[in-house]
Amino acid sequence: MGVLYILPISATKSSIFEKYPHIPRFNYVDILIFQLVSLLKLKGVHFLLTYRCDLECDHCFVWGSPKAKGVFTLEQIKNILTEAKKLGTVDYVSIEGGEPFLYYPIMVKTAEEAVKLGFRVEILSNCYWATCPEDAVEWLLRIAEAKNVELGLSSDLYHGESWETEEVKNAVKAAKVLNMKVDVMAVKHPNTELPCPTEIEGAKVGLSELMYRGRAFSKLTEKASKKPWREFTKCPYEDFTKQERVHIDPWGYVHVCQGISVGNAWQKPFSKIVEEYNPYENPILEPLIRGGPVALVEKFGLPHDDEVYADACHLCYAARCMLRNKYPDILVPDQMYGELE
Repeated sequence: MGVLYILPISATKSSIFEKYPHIPRFNYVDILIFQLVSLLKLKGVHFLLTYRCDLECDHCFVWGSPKAKGVFTLEQIKNILTEAKKLGTVDYVSIEGGEPFLYYPIMVKTAEEAVKLGFRVEILSNCYWATCPEDAVEWLLRIAEAKNVELGLSSDLYHGESWETEEVKNAVKAAKVLNMKVDVMAVKHPNTELPCPTEIEGAKVGLSELMYRGRAFSKLTEKASKKPWREFTKCPYEDFTKQERVHIDPWGYVHVCQGISVGNAWQKPFSKIVEEYNPYENPILEPLIRGGPVALVEKFGLPHDDEVYADACHLCYAARCMLRNKYPDILVPDQMYGELE
């Protein structure tokens, strides 16, 4: 058969093909039907601790900005950590933003509480605070004392005038002094021929593709090289049928991709959202699974005046922007779509 479809126990032949049109018309006996099991086997919970940031990088997925609002409370943090522990599958927590160091006490307490519960912790930062190695040690000391906390630091041409920002150099030096694990994250820039270094002060640099969503959709698509829209038949970054991570923001939204929410943790327990997750019943995720952004456009008959797009994210984000009024509880919050108060 080659493909196993996990369907509700109450499903009938006609209801299957009506509700799940992506399933090929095999003989009915070829379709195994049993009680729906959660398709969301989480390994990681990413806290978008705040949308606020000291910078407004052109490539930012979440439209981070000094003007952005929203930050978790400690009570909310503890709630999500407790719910994540209930699942029994989560092994790490990421603390990011925005810029999480802007809310330093909340960030540190989040790391400490997560470690107490047995989670490995990663904190992402642009290192605005690392003005010199000695001061950076002071910023990192409490985090290092929490143990089992590692750093992911951003350094590229979106964050500075060269691939290696002085702040990241200082932060890496400080992390080494404190015996903290540290890596550097960089994103490809379309307007440079300068090579990205493989290491900064001994820390490995991971170079990622630029994704044309969030602020990059608005700022960077015009000059990007493009391909015909029908080529984007698969999401290259997320497998929604084997979702291993989610992002949770200060408003409670649980994102399987930034700007696609599968529930609100302030309205329903986070563990329940995960246990009940079924992407085939989600009107946005189902076509993305079946045929990527192309299928999303075709399902809703969306206009695509731009026949060429920079990447799959570009087409998907454009489609989602057109569908926000139709699905106001899924394509949220406004922040993810650049609607800042």
